[in-house]
Amino acid sequence: MTKQTPTSRPFAVVTGASSGIGLELARQLIERGHDVLVCAEDAEIDTARDRLRAEQGAESPVVESFHADLTTATGVGALVAGVVATGRPVDVLALNAGVANGGPFLETPIEDDVALIDLNITAVVRLAKALVPAMVERGEGRVLITASSAATQPGPWYATYAASKAFDLSFAEAIRHELKSTGVSVTALMPGPTDTEFFERAGMEGTGAGKGPKDDPAKVAAAGLDALFAGKDKVTASMAAKSQAASAAVLPETANAAMQGALTKPRD
Repeated sequence: MTKQTPTSRPFAVVTGASSGIGLELARQLIERGHDVLVCAEDAEIDTARDRLRAEQGAESPVVESFHADLTTATGVGALVAGVVATGRPVDVLALNAGVANGGPFLETPIEDDVALIDLNITAVVRLAKALVPAMVERGEGRVLITASSAATQPGPWYATYAASKAFDLSFAEAIRHELKSTGVSVTALMPGPTDTEFFERAGMEGTGAGKGPKDDPAKVAAAGLDALFAGKDKVTASMAAKSQAASAAVLPETANAAMQGALTKPRD
């Protein structure tokens, strides 16, 4: 990544942007007048970059892609260095990259569970620690952390995922409070089941949640960005997610676990 020619547009960084909600966040940030740096581990990120560029036509903003394995400190460090190398302040930091592992906890490979924690939790903390201080020093900036409606309940059959998203939600709310007088806002996006590659990648296509209705990722991204630019603390991005959060608020954790487990338990 090299230093970019300065433009009058604000600059956004979006992780996990090769498809799904992340790609839609990048697309809609461009539509809202931002240049973007999109990041993912896989080669699809370059395809996503090219699509975003093509969609904008002759007045295309700056759209760059960056390959990084954010499950490693080396990958996070490379992305941070790439962002710094642009020479541009980050106006929007969308920490969206995440994975899930479906199945009984005692059967999922420990390597997959640890990689999930490294991406969903550790990378979020590392990137926030590295990039938010410059926002605070400048006195402006917005951070969007993709949590999940799963953050509100224990998640049998994808235990590490639900727990990681509970961390993300708590972390977003906590640092939001710490930063409330700095000019930097933090918003948690809480999608419900969304029409992305999530269930396929997690091996959860056969679950009730995997077979059930799903939200449009474009609408989820729009809800997240509307909340972000309104300075809200969090947003549940669909009626299903709102219903889940409401139930979680009044039911005991044993009931929450049973209700969530009914949707995520593998089926023959």
